[in-house]
Amino acid sequence: MAAVAARQRRLPVLGRRTPLRRDCARLIGVSTALVFGLVFAVALGVATPAAAQSFTYNPRPPRPVAPHPANDGRMLVQAVEVDYDYNNSRVSAVGNVQMFYNGTSVEADKVIYDQKTKRLHAEGNIRMTDAEGKITYANIMDLSDDYRDGFVDSLRVDTADATRMAATRADRSSGNYTVFENGVYTACAPCKDDPKKPPLWQVKGARIIHDQNEKMLYFENAQLEFFGVPIAYVPYFSTPDPTVKRKTGFLMPGFSTASGYGYGVETPFYWAIAPDYDATFSPRFTTKQGVLFQGEFRQRLLSGSYQIRAYGIDQLEPGDFAGQPGDRQFRGGIDTKGQFALNDKWVWGWDGVLLSDYAFFSDYRLAQYRDPLGSFLTLPTEAISQLYLTGVGNRSFFDLRTIYYLSYSGNQAQVPVIHPVLDYSNVLNNPILGGEFSYKTNFTSLTRQTAAFDPITTLANTASLCMTASADPLARLPSQCLLRGMPGTYTRLTAEAQWRRSFTDSAGQIWTPFASIRADAIDSSISNQPGVSNFLPVGDTQALRAMPTVGLEYRYPFINVQPWGTTTVEPIAQVIIRPNESYAGKLPNEDAQSMVFDASNLFSVDKFSGYDRVEGGGRANVGVQATTQFDRGGAVNVLFGQSYQLFGLNSFAVADMTNTGLDSGLQNTRSDYVARVNYSPSRTYSFSVRTRLDEATLNVNRFEAEGRAAFDRWSVSMLYGNYAQQPELGYLTRREGLLGSASMKLAANWVVTGAARWDLEANKVNQYIVGAGYVDDCFVLAANYVTSYNYAAGTTPPVLSHAFMLQIGLRTLANSSSAAAGAALQ
Repeated sequence: MAAVAARQRRLPVLGRRTPLRRDCARLIGVSTALVFGLVFAVALGVATPAAAQSFTYNPRPPRPVAPHPANDGRMLVQAVEVDYDYNNSRVSAVGNVQMFYNGTSVEADKVIYDQKTKRLHAEGNIRMTDAEGKITYANIMDLSDDYRDGFVDSLRVDTADATRMAATRADRSSGNYTVFENGVYTACAPCKDDPKKPPLWQVKGARIIHDQNEKMLYFENAQLEFFGVPIAYVPYFSTPDPTVKRKTGFLMPGFSTASGYGYGVETPFYWAIAPDYDATFSPRFTTKQGVLFQGEFRQRLLSGSYQIRAYGIDQLEPGDFAGQPGDRQFRGGIDTKGQFALNDKWVWGWDGVLLSDYAFFSDYRLAQYRDPLGSFLTLPTEAISQLYLTGVGNRSFFDLRTIYYLSYSGNQAQVPVIHPVLDYSNVLNNPILGGEFSYKTNFTSLTRQTAAFDPITTLANTASLCMTASADPLARLPSQCLLRGMPGTYTRLTAEAQWRRSFTDSAGQIWTPFASIRADAIDSSISNQPGVSNFLPVGDTQALRAMPTVGLEYRYPFINVQPWGTTTVEPIAQVIIRPNESYAGKLPNEDAQSMVFDASNLFSVDKFSGYDRVEGGGRANVGVQATTQFDRGGAVNVLFGQSYQLFGLNSFAVADMTNTGLDSGLQNTRSDYVARVNYSPSRTYSFSVRTRLDEATLNVNRFEAEGRAAFDRWSVSMLYGNYAQQPELGYLTRREGLLGSASMKLAANWVVTGAARWDLEANKVNQYIVGAGYVDDCFVLAANYVTSYNYAAGTTPPVLSHAFMLQIGLRTLANSSSAAAGAALQ
């Protein structure tokens, strides 16, 4: 014993790093590097495994670890003691062992390297952290120094993306295969109150085989558990290991149902063709119509990406769509989109759709037609094909695009083709005459085959009456119809320059003079179709229109400071001088058909929403605004005002093809009164009231009241609207309704949402959505019931569609969804 002891040498380390002798350091360094490699491979190889034991997560607190040394190829060891046994050719590190090598650290109670067997053995509270943050726990490791075989007992792995795996044993062989016995995998965080409690979901498997060369995981006798209760069993399946971002194989199936095709099951197959492009094939097997083939190709290039989708089906029962566009044997379509950057300011791209019939997307609920849950009130009515070029500068914007709208309602001839539409605006960085100078331009050219009429009275219940010609101007049918779109070709070029500057005098009054000049060049060729001449001059028309404007805006804020807050009262007056609108009501109006007069545009110099109309004549806008800021939080803003036509032609009293401006509240010399009140007592609540009162009778012509509240666990919003009849625009009766939405967090992860629109005049809830969902760091469960309107060709009443959608997602493992739809005439 004395001789053995004499041949042994024991060096106390006592918590400091000590480089080992060169020969031992080399041996342990090589072997430990292999250990790190194997454990690292294990950690990566089981990021999506299944297992057969219950997953528990209760790691011991890590020891304080000193900062990693520089990655210089050396291995450093820190332990209570390091033993050299020259007789048995063993080197042992004992007691709170910490090893550092190439950015990776290993902690254990004991590490032994046997030079004869060339094996490294570690045991006791093993904790390995690699440079990427993956943490591996184990009780015993025994590995060969060439990394080709070995085993790890009681393995547990935490990855950087918050996935977790455990196994009773992992065996390594042939330098490629790792077999995990009784493994379990989850992407759920452990329960904070009880880490040993089973997670929300976990996948167990009797054996998991990791093929490192193929980067595949093979599961045997796998089962899916929720809260420790098995709910699904699969004898065998495979999946790419977590190091693989893209790999060829089948994706999770999807389920749907609709009256036209019955029940459908989609089985997507993903093909990773190359690092920069891939494809997905998603055949949908339906019970009524056969197989709907779908394919998508995607490619990413240095400056952008593009994708192409194709669809096709040879319908078995076309008669199920009798009387509809879908009553044909073959149906299909193509859609594509792409976008590429020219530099950091310019991009160009496209969207394209081509269909066998306009109802194909809607009948089969395909990509372009799927309803986004955030806009449940209406499904899309058209698909857009366009080619565009966009540039954005510090104070400038450019957009050029050509657009083709594909109507889902069948009125394709009434939908315009936009040859190009160009918008450019710029604000100069340097002041001109001490003020801000800006300019903008718009160029629009479009063609429409057939006039789009809109009956606006009960007498004109069909568009045929709108197509009746009338030689008597007093019998002009715009009293019963509107021309929403003119037939023929319309081209307009608009350029406008603006200047404004603000002065504040010694009394605190703010004076803002402004000036602008706008010019329009218009060329129209309107087809002489029935009824069109009642609205516009048919044939070729060329027109030049100029609108110079000068004006002055005056504000005089009065500030009152009290212990409870600050109030600012601000009278505002605006005087605008300009000539009459040229060709008022005699030119096409395609982009300025929306006109809502309220407090938000009381002080707009031009209150029309587009370029096809321009406001003319002298006008004064006056009002008073008061704002109170409370010291303890909250604010109130009140605005009340009116607009006056001072001289010249009132543009809002002149009827055009859509009667824009009539019944707006601006058509008289003295406009309706407009007012708003915004009140935000805190970040939790906000209230807003907006109204427009008749100038003569003070009757309410427009009223909206909105309230919102957002708490930690729930939020609610409610909008009440009351709108007087506007017969010139086709609204023959008063409209009144409620639009409400709410969201409530029932528990930490459970959310219930809902929204509905109630027509108070008809006393009917006509549109709504109800949903519930569970969301956490590893699992998503969502169900939504949605109603929305579809519009068909001609005078067919709208169809109220119903859809049910279900989504289930297991993070890192699978996502699946299903949908059901139906429809009813309203």
